[in-house]
Amino acid sequence: MDPKETTSGFGKNPRPPKVKNKSAAPVQITAEQILREAHDRRLEPTHNIPQQKIADLEELSEFRQRKRKEFEDNIRKNRLNISNWIKYANWEESQMEFQRARSVFERALDVEWRNNALWLRYIDMELKNKSVNHARNLLDRATTLLPRVDQFWYKYTYMEETLGDVPKARNVFERWMKWEPTENAWMAYIKMELRYNEKQRARAIYERFVSIHPEPANWIKWAKFEEEHNNLNKCREIYTAGLEYLGEEKIDQKLLVAFAKFEIKAKEFERARVIFKYGLDRLPKSKSQSLYNQYTNFEKQYGDKAGIEDVVIGKRRVQYEQEIEESPKNYDIWFDYAKLEESAGDPTRVREVYERAIAQVPPAEEKRFWRRYIYLWINYALYEELESQDTERTRQIYEQCIQLIPHKKFTFAKIWLMYAQFEIRQMQVGQARKLLGKAIGMCPKNKLFKGYIDLEFQLREFDRCRTIYTKYLEYDPSNCSAWIQFAELEKNVLDEVERCRAIFELAVSQENLNMPELLWKAYIDFEIGEEEYDKTRDLYYRLLERTEHVKVYISFAQFELSIPYEGGNEQGVIRARKIFEGAYNKMKEKELKEERVLLLEAWKDFEENYGDDTTREIVKNKMPKVVKKRRRAADSTEDNIIWEEYFDYIFADDEVQNRSLKFLQMAQAWQKKKEQGGQENSNEA
Repeated sequence: MDPKETTSGFGKNPRPPKVKNKSAAPVQITAEQILREAHDRRLEPTHNIPQQKIADLEELSEFRQRKRKEFEDNIRKNRLNISNWIKYANWEESQMEFQRARSVFERALDVEWRNNALWLRYIDMELKNKSVNHARNLLDRATTLLPRVDQFWYKYTYMEETLGDVPKARNVFERWMKWEPTENAWMAYIKMELRYNEKQRARAIYERFVSIHPEPANWIKWAKFEEEHNNLNKCREIYTAGLEYLGEEKIDQKLLVAFAKFEIKAKEFERARVIFKYGLDRLPKSKSQSLYNQYTNFEKQYGDKAGIEDVVIGKRRVQYEQEIEESPKNYDIWFDYAKLEESAGDPTRVREVYERAIAQVPPAEEKRFWRRYIYLWINYALYEELESQDTERTRQIYEQCIQLIPHKKFTFAKIWLMYAQFEIRQMQVGQARKLLGKAIGMCPKNKLFKGYIDLEFQLREFDRCRTIYTKYLEYDPSNCSAWIQFAELEKNVLDEVERCRAIFELAVSQENLNMPELLWKAYIDFEIGEEEYDKTRDLYYRLLERTEHVKVYISFAQFELSIPYEGGNEQGVIRARKIFEGAYNKMKEKELKEERVLLLEAWKDFEENYGDDTTREIVKNKMPKVVKKRRRAADSTEDNIIWEEYFDYIFADDEVQNRSLKFLQMAQAWQKKKEQGGQENSNEA
């Protein structure tokens, strides 16, 4: 056989095999599928791993030598990887080679002696193999080198206590306490002493503990300890020493509450009351809420209510006076102060606080400064009317408030309406009308007109309501809601259909309206409710003269479908279809693509319900294609051009029109070029 004809890879001139079929395989395999199969099969052994059986000491020695060489190679590659050292030492331990394991751990400590896990594994190995002295030496070294790692100290003390050598455990704790550790370490020391009934030693440790960590919670723990052992005098001394140590600046309500509860348990109620008052006199409001609640519960059980209220109210008065001196224009403080005096029930003090509060007039005649201030007058008037029941004084407050407000710049409709409602409650209807009329004349506002109309409506004075509505619309003829409410009054309440129609006609004739769509909708709904379909149709035509919004066309078509006809609903369908066709042509002329899509969707639903196959096909052919395009973003610059994607609509009839226009332009260009060529030939001749 000629070697040139060989197709294998071992010949002199190997040739690649020819691919006979280059078409796509029937089953396509993706890279993701290949990776997934490889991942799924990676744990499945492809062959049986042979098990090595060691027959004699020579083979064992060879096996150990080979494993040690592997571990040493791994360590040589990366000395800082502590897991390699730990695996090496654990393997030596499994071979009962403790000296070698210790050697590995010591070599690892030479590399990284600050690694806590390494020390702990080393210590655990010694403890597991009952090498107590080795473990003790390791713990001693670890606590000396790393004294801030509490885990070594805990393990050291636990080991000594487990071995029953309490003095050594105590010595370890004493060494630990010299470093002034956290509260948990001290509590562990105390609990150990209490396990062996060493109360005096525990008491001494507590004394050192609170001197290093003088937090209120630690003083409370010490006092609880003495209380559990029935040493009440010592407990009282601890609480007193804690208060003296903290002083008035760092005093804490938790310590005071605990001290007071102790005295209550000891039946020393007067002592507890003195402690509560001591804390309330020295702690600010924000830091004494719990103390105040405990004091209230204490007085409810063991004292009288008057005593606690006097103490607490007096304390709050002092605080409010201090805050007012710092910020007299802070009206929130005046609200709290007045509420405090109202709860006390002394009218003289309440009036004094309110008078001082309303004397703090805002510095500038701007409404934002007066919004909180005006509620002081309102609360003052409500207090005099409801609590004191002083009618004349309430009227004087309202009058003073109205005289104070600069109505030419701004006003508050709330104060006018509350004053009028107060006069109504006093059966002074005429006075209330004069007041609201004065308000409308001085400073007309929408809220004032609405409040006045509601008042007359409740009194069933409909002629007055008409008069006020007239003035309201003269003041603000663009307010569509006012026109609609006026018309609803005539229609729903008084059943004056012609008046209602006249009001709507006058309203839609206004040039500037804030919400004309609501007004036209209300007018159209009114005519539909009266079954005046011809007038409703005229309204739609008038509305389309003003705005050719797509929703108006859709609503017009739906109206034509909803009204009854003598000969059936066919006439309504024809009218609705004409409306859709006319609307589509209008939108097409104005090149409003999104509106055309919205209209076509409504038209399509209409034809599905009322049309035939021909009309459905016509609408279907008009539906646009959605294409994705790119355009330059609005925030892009010449240096940094940003492109954004958007969706555009392509209509079939637009494409036909564009093609015809393009063909016409090409014909004109050809004609022009032909004429130019004829002129050149004549010039040459």
